[in-house]
Amino acid sequence: MSAREIAAAVRAGATSAAAVVEEHLERAEGGDGEVHAFNSLLADHARRAAVAVDRAVAEGRDPGPLAGVPVALKDNICTRGIPTTCSSRILDGWRPPYDATVVRRLADSGAVVIGKTNMDEFAMGSSTENSAFGPTRNPRDKTRVPGGSSGGSAAAVAAGFAPLALGSDTGGSIRQPAALCGVVGAKPTYGLVSRYGLVAFASSLDQIGPLAADVADAAVLLDAISGPDPADSTCLAGEAPRAAERLDAGVDGIRVGVVRELAEAEGMSADVVSRLRQAAEALAGAGAKVDEVSVPAAVYGLSAYYLIAPAEASSNLARYDGVRYGLRVEEPGGDVTEMYEATRTAGFGDEVKRRVMLGTYALSAGYYDAYYGKAQKVRTLIIRDFDVAYESFDVLLSPTAPGTAFPLGSKTADPLTMYLNDVCTIPSNLAGHPAISVPFGWGDDGLPVGVQVLAPALGETVMFQVAAHIERLAP
Repeated sequence: MSAREIAAAVRAGATSAAAVVEEHLERAEGGDGEVHAFNSLLADHARRAAVAVDRAVAEGRDPGPLAGVPVALKDNICTRGIPTTCSSRILDGWRPPYDATVVRRLADSGAVVIGKTNMDEFAMGSSTENSAFGPTRNPRDKTRVPGGSSGGSAAAVAAGFAPLALGSDTGGSIRQPAALCGVVGAKPTYGLVSRYGLVAFASSLDQIGPLAADVADAAVLLDAISGPDPADSTCLAGEAPRAAERLDAGVDGIRVGVVRELAEAEGMSADVVSRLRQAAEALAGAGAKVDEVSVPAAVYGLSAYYLIAPAEASSNLARYDGVRYGLRVEEPGGDVTEMYEATRTAGFGDEVKRRVMLGTYALSAGYYDAYYGKAQKVRTLIIRDFDVAYESFDVLLSPTAPGTAFPLGSKTADPLTMYLNDVCTIPSNLAGHPAISVPFGWGDDGLPVGVQVLAPALGETVMFQVAAHIERLAP
């Protein structure tokens, strides 16, 4: 059953939230030993929440549009009194004293959180192999990665452990694992969804978004969590666009631009490009006006991102010092500086250390203008080039990832090769625009391929409209 069907059945009294939650908990408890989608299953918490939903139905109250629907949360989203680890040893034992805004909105919509999902440590990675708790495996092929950094959330949906999940997307961390696991994943416009309670990686890029088995479920989840929040000063004011508003409107007359620079990006597999071309042809056959478009500065997105994101991470992760919360490692007879060093050495993994050092260097005296300052100028060029493209097109089309899910361990020794997995997704984060990955057929190895639909800021309605039609046209 889809999330929409579950909610409708619970609200109508045809089934109970308790039964739905129990079914998914049993499925996760039975199958997650192989997949490792979850860092923690919240069985008791979920059962209590399900009872509350069923009580509301029995009393004639509407529990909300996601009544009784199990949802998995990426483990960098704060949950009051429940460990939030970011898959890092440095947050060992930390239990947030508050819920993230999206967690409260899920509760208000009747959804039931069933667990916290594995991820690349502090959301830094493209394969969910950087977790302090071990890698997640792709449910489609357990010798392969699920993508990252929201690999646990994507795997939970792909394996049927939860109909819905939330991830965070800094450079493609929702869309890339969605593509590799064969599910739908969307990054909203920056500021559409509150970041209050999201543990920060790169604050000008991070955004929470939905993962789901189909486009309509993703739209319902996004609509439930989006909107203004006074607790987040970067959250957009005013009414949020409704993602689910025009899912059945078709694409007749919609202007679709295939981004040349992303279709021809370094490392792009021929089978992935072939699926992209098939999607474009299918849209044209359905009445869309399809043509190629150039976004010239997009080719510099990867370089700019790997200066901006590590620089912001260097600042954001300075708070993990062994003093205020989490892990603390003290050397006998050592001073506070030695305690800092010992805590961070033991608490952070290699990829986090690599990015913190890159970011600290980029922000250092004498290099700030040459690296960080120049990367921000490139970011402005990318925004301008997208603005020009959207003067002629309603949405843009590209691959989501350069290839299908790759074998576990095959890229861990070569960070630059790993970083190339985000070449198609990063430009939307730099621009602050929404984008969604939709499954569209299979690669030559029989694994899922994702096609990415990009839209201008606050263009979620038309983006989901086109994505829903691509889904209907998919082979």
